Amino acid sequence: MRQRFSVIVVGVISLAGLAALAGPAAAHEVRPALLEITETEPGWFEVAWKVPIFQGQPLKVAPVLPASLKVVGPPARRKILGALIETASYRDSGEGLVGQVIVIEGLSALQIDVLVQIALADGTRHSAILRPGSPSFTVPERARGWEVAGAYWRMGTIHILEGIDHLLFVLALMLIVTGYWALFKTITAFTVSHSISLGLATLGFVNVPQRPTEAVIALSILFLASEIVHVRQGRPSLTARYPWIVAFIFGLFHGLGFAGALSEVGLPQQSIPLALLMFNLGVETGQLLFVAAVIGLLALLRRLHLDWAEMARRAAPYAIGGMAAYWTIERLVASFAVSS
Repeated sequence: MRQRFSVIVVGVISLAGLAALAGPAAAHEVRPALLEITETEPGWFEVAWKVPIFQGQPLKVAPVLPASLKVVGPPARRKILGALIETASYRDSGEGLVGQVIVIEGLSALQIDVLVQIALADGTRHSAILRPGSPSFTVPERARGWEVAGAYWRMGTIHILEGIDHLLFVLALMLIVTGYWALFKTITAFTVSHSISLGLATLGFVNVPQRPTEAVIALSILFLASEIVHVRQGRPSLTARYPWIVAFIFGLFHGLGFAGALSEVGLPQQSIPLALLMFNLGVETGQLLFVAAVIGLLALLRRLHLDWAEMARRAAPYAIGGMAAYWTIERLVASFAVSS
């Protein structure tokens, strides 16, 4: 009885910790902001600023453009699902953007990224990701081929490492599958499937509403949590027998979730294949880092023979399932609220 009580306590503590992490940012509710600067003809620019809305209000961040850019006419504002978009026309006084500094005011106080995309009239393209620790960008004279690749690779890596729901799905798989070869096949199936759906959705071949997709992702984690319990109780488990099939099927929905995040910032029209490939490789990089970290941690705990480690192992499916149930309810309510 005392041991069972300890397991419950560990589960509650773990659930509380996950709940603290499971704020909007962790569950992909706060998306990156986007700043697009397009030179339509020499000296004339169209600027679009897309900022996420959190708890009904746009985040308090704003771009500070070079002083040589003068706004022409009042800006236009419109709201879309989860974001505010402001567009305006600018006239350059003659200095141009090369060598000028673009700053995102207020970014240092927030935990979001800002994707900056610049398209000049001569065909030069620049991309950069600004973060709280580096809220400014100096426009270089020449385009660097690695800018788009690096920006989207980093975005994919950050997205998966900050996506607690996707990581919990992978963790649940790792708690069910036994053997490194079986784990390799399972993770590979998950990777292939979410790569397929990510590509199809991003390129416009598949169009699925984002809110229901996020709810299905939460349900997939809840399903795996129950499967962990079945395996440990010696009961039949579909995932234990065919883990790669389960991983492949649910991976399709997780890929649609990745596509939803990518669609928030868009792809540079001149580099769509490269940007899509690098975002996907970034996701895989983050996923491999997480898998390696979990394997290393589990190996360390086995060697240390800590008493609480076994309680944490037993409590894990209940903490994962509790968090998944919370996400499922939250996202279903959000889906019905949007549809009504």
